[in-house]
Amino acid sequence: MVKKTVESIVDPEILNFSPQVIVELYEDMVLGRSFEDMCAQMYYKGKMFGFVHLYSGQEAVSSGIIKALKETDYVCSTYRDHVHALSKGVSAREVMAELFGKETGCSKGRGGSMHIFSQPHNFLGGFAFIGEGIPIATGAGFQSVYRKQVLEENTECAVSVCFFGDGTTNNGQFFECLNMAVLWKLPMIFVVENNQWAIGMAHHRSSSSPEIYKKAKAFGLPGIEVDGMDVLAVRSVATEAINRARRGEGPTLIEALTYRFRGHSLADPDELRSTQEKEAWIARDPIKTLHSYIINNNISSEEDLNKIKEKVKDIVEDSVEFAIKSPEPNVNELHKYLFVDK
Repeated sequence: MVKKTVESIVDPEILNFSPQVIVELYEDMVLGRSFEDMCAQMYYKGKMFGFVHLYSGQEAVSSGIIKALKETDYVCSTYRDHVHALSKGVSAREVMAELFGKETGCSKGRGGSMHIFSQPHNFLGGFAFIGEGIPIATGAGFQSVYRKQVLEENTECAVSVCFFGDGTTNNGQFFECLNMAVLWKLPMIFVVENNQWAIGMAHHRSSSSPEIYKKAKAFGLPGIEVDGMDVLAVRSVATEAINRARRGEGPTLIEALTYRFRGHSLADPDELRSTQEKEAWIARDPIKTLHSYIINNNISSEEDLNKIKEKVKDIVEDSVEFAIKSPEPNVNELHKYLFVDK
């Protein structure tokens, strides 16, 4: 079975990445990190409630894969879903308002942090329990094939991408859906965001086969391991997997080796991971790595990158102001949106 690694950081000329694409990836990662940092501030100020799981450190996976998709493609997330939604095009205003539980949120304030959803963006939602989103994404892949083969719609085959963590790969839904996707050659990409920890359980202690991409061999699909801290490496394998899916050649399993810079959730004191381990991964910060690469290769100037940071800062601050001013859901409409209006 294929094991594919890409050296960090990849030469964009080899991969035909334009400067525009590279800067877009940088901006998307900065937006994700800045948004999550603001979420932490708002959570500790009591503006958000319940569990809030941040994505800080894993931005290269979201940006590298989702930004290679088209608007018509589908994305299914986990409870660590804010940044996935932003990468798919859901506005920072809608995501922040949802986190505040406001009517203007993308799930009308009914979902909160773990249930970000946006039908206009084909963002199929975050899911509070691990593995829940995999069958949903598989269903999206199936309907894409059904539309072309049975309904004979003359449209390009939409790709369905499913994100989940390393801990999920020991659950039944993972194996069942891999088998189904290969059997029916569904246009899917299964993305394992291996951040080394399943809440408080180290990955190497919980799986008899720690190299997750090798599990693809049992079902006959490509298994690819990639440096999840290198956005260009992720973009490279994502592009190949997306093209393969559109050609009708079936799914791909991508294992992105990454790391979350904060605890499992904002309620987690993060005492289980060693300081040495955290520092080693933080030294490989994907945003700083790409920033250095952009400057060293004259892809953009420091001034322009600072303008991006200022632009993102304004977007994030605006999202908070929007969320604060937005109305609360009407208690008399508690059951609204539970069913489709005919």
